[in-house]
Amino acid sequence: MPTIILVRHGETVFNREGRIQGHLDSPLTIKGTEQACRAGLAIRRLIGDARGWRVVSSPLGRCAQTTGILCEMAGLDAAAATFDHRLKEVDTGSLSGRLKAELPPELTGGSGLGHWVFRSPDGESHAAVSARLAAWLAGVAPDDKLVVVSHGIAGRILRGLVLDQPPDAAMGGDSPQDAVFVLSHGRVERVAC
Repeated sequence: MPTIILVRHGETVFNREGRIQGHLDSPLTIKGTEQACRAGLAIRRLIGDARGWRVVSSPLGRCAQTTGILCEMAGLDAAAATFDHRLKEVDTGSLSGRLKAELPPELTGGSGLGHWVFRSPDGESHAAVSARLAAWLAGVAPDDKLVVVSHGIAGRILRGLVLDQPPDAAMGGDSPQDAVFVLSHGRVERVAC
């Protein structure tokens, strides 16, 4: 079975402001940079010798920035990291860039498949995000050892796919920026950073 260490990008300016990112980007805050450093140190403790480990990241800037920092701290080769568009966050369409607090009531709240992030009239559906993450997961070799840098919603869905959870249950998971998840042998272990 492959081993995947799943990391969410560090806090961004948009996260701090309560602004919807989707496929938009904003840089890491000082706190986000510190979170990426701590994630890298946690990964170093988890993997020991970095030989045989590969890093795959969402191509969005906040993940690329997190990847560079955590690679340095974990002793992984940032220049060898690859970027895969299937690991991107859900596309929130015209909601992207808006403050969550300014959304109309019919677009807020919800959980599971009814989560507000899937209510953008021109955004990406849960089924579409799941399909692209499942396609990525299907390409992971049984003996792969991967550090994967992705996003909050995408990370929930990916963990749910590994655990074979119903979508509503997977969406009920958390999206921490101060922990990593070790996905191996059909189990998911949360490791604080």
